[in-house]
Amino acid sequence: MAILEVMVVGSRARGPMRADARRNYERIVVAAEEIFTAHGADASLEEIARRAGVGSATLHRHFPSRRSLLEVVFRDRAEALCARAREHAAHGEPGIALFAWLRDFTTYAAASRGLVGSLLRDGRDADLLEESDGCAAMITAAAGELLGRARQAGTVRTGVRADDLLALVSAISLASHEGEGEGEGDDGSQAGRLLDLVIEGVRTPRAPAAASASPAAS
Repeated sequence: MAILEVMVVGSRARGPMRADARRNYERIVVAAEEIFTAHGADASLEEIARRAGVGSATLHRHFPSRRSLLEVVFRDRAEALCARAREHAAHGEPGIALFAWLRDFTTYAAASRGLVGSLLRDGRDADLLEESDGCAAMITAAAGELLGRARQAGTVRTGVRADDLLALVSAISLASHEGEGEGEGDDGSQAGRLLDLVIEGVRTPRAPAAASASPAAS
């Protein structure tokens, strides 16, 4: 299973809510993302409720099971990442928009990595990682749109594929995590340095500098 695919899963369709119920729902999801990321998929639901400022009964009314809450956390992360792609496309030059979003994707991959790892270790809801509800496709499509604009603008090489870019960035996130603290004087920016190498690799080569004047004939 690809790294991208295990970082995004689906959720059930959400029906209309009253304003107060919607606020509680959103607070729970924000708190769940923070606590699941920090403590793994088996983090305390009671602590999530406290962080959200709601009672346990309210949490369970919105999310009958831990699994249903995990599904929404993954889904919302993917949707937020795609929203960032649209923002970059609307306000940035095509190449800059693509490269800025790849940095967002690096952050997304790093934040999702620990939660995915805890699911795999625990095993209880590990099958949830197999239930892609189009989230991976949604992220790949967002990357493809940015890449297409950059290609049309002549910023990136022909032949670069969106899924290849995402696979590279996912691998960078994983490799950077495994190598944390191993390098003497490591400043924690290995992922950023590796991403810079990827960007330079896909960027259209700059035009060669003008040839210097020919030496005088002997």
